[in-house]
Amino acid sequence: MAYRLSELNRSGIPPLLQGIETRESWNDKLARIRETWLDYIGGLPAPVSVNMEILSETEEQDHRRLYIRYDTVYGDKITAYLLVPGKQCDSPSVAYPAVLALHSTMQIGKDGIAVPGKALENREYGLEMVSRGYVVLAPDALTCGERIYDGFPPFNSSPFYEQHPEWSTVAKNLCDHRQGVDVLCSLEFVDAGRIGAIGHSFGAYNAYFLAGIDKRVKAIVSSCGVSPFTGDPHPEHWGIRPWPYTHLPKFDADLKADRAPFEFHEIMALCAPTPFFVYAGQQDHIFPHWKSIGEVILELAKLYGWLGREDEFVGLIGSGGHDFPPHIRLDAYEFLDRWLRGK
Repeated sequence: MAYRLSELNRSGIPPLLQGIETRESWNDKLARIRETWLDYIGGLPAPVSVNMEILSETEEQDHRRLYIRYDTVYGDKITAYLLVPGKQCDSPSVAYPAVLALHSTMQIGKDGIAVPGKALENREYGLEMVSRGYVVLAPDALTCGERIYDGFPPFNSSPFYEQHPEWSTVAKNLCDHRQGVDVLCSLEFVDAGRIGAIGHSFGAYNAYFLAGIDKRVKAIVSSCGVSPFTGDPHPEHWGIRPWPYTHLPKFDADLKADRAPFEFHEIMALCAPTPFFVYAGQQDHIFPHWKSIGEVILELAKLYGWLGREDEFVGLIGSGGHDFPPHIRLDAYEFLDRWLRGK
């Protein structure tokens, strides 16, 4: 699966289905992709048992916000908001669809998508999803919100790597979000067969990373979260960065050797055939290589078509920047409604 990065930049995104003629051969390739990915990020320890505590409750106009904390791997705890439609939880016979709403790179973490008056413009998808009748779990990611390491600024992952030098924050986030799915599945008012994931930027690629390894996620929305190595003017952002947050420490050595260990459309393909909505902007200053991103979207569309599931993939490229504008959010919500609510 490894590539020469210089060759990718000359030739473009490698075809997902090249040499693939049967489902068996595709499944074999998918197994190799998964094995490579899990090895590269450092593996995933077994999840821990669900242990959730409610710290406080707040009544909002159309929902209740539960401030919660729950266990994750290696003795860590996750702070999150659980948004429940209506002012009173319905009877156990009523089970809502649910979404894991993952925030972008913002210091305030979960508050930026889930708290009235604090949610940032075009990032209020936690609030908007609960208003549409979804239970929403909005957790703090490591280094954000209430999970900033003591004595360190936000987004500083150096304490994590001091504790786990052979692991990665990508794998850590995957474990944490998998625990979030466990929490949702444990709730009697959540339909465990109708859980989705939605995110922007940092939250967007964490959403499809999660769906690729956890098939309990039945629909995905990714806004401005596709960043292939191919055509990227700054591929080093995946490795050890001059600012403190590091995704994949191993990538520094690969980059120096002109090597890409995989391409990200392969990691996204781990989600197939889960319904998948992808949006990207041509003026995205963070992920500016929109032509390569377009190739990624096209390859995924071809894959879903080959699998006979073309209507379960939507890929959009707009003329905007690194944003999740209202009309795109509405399209995304309607996509989730179709696959999680049958509307």
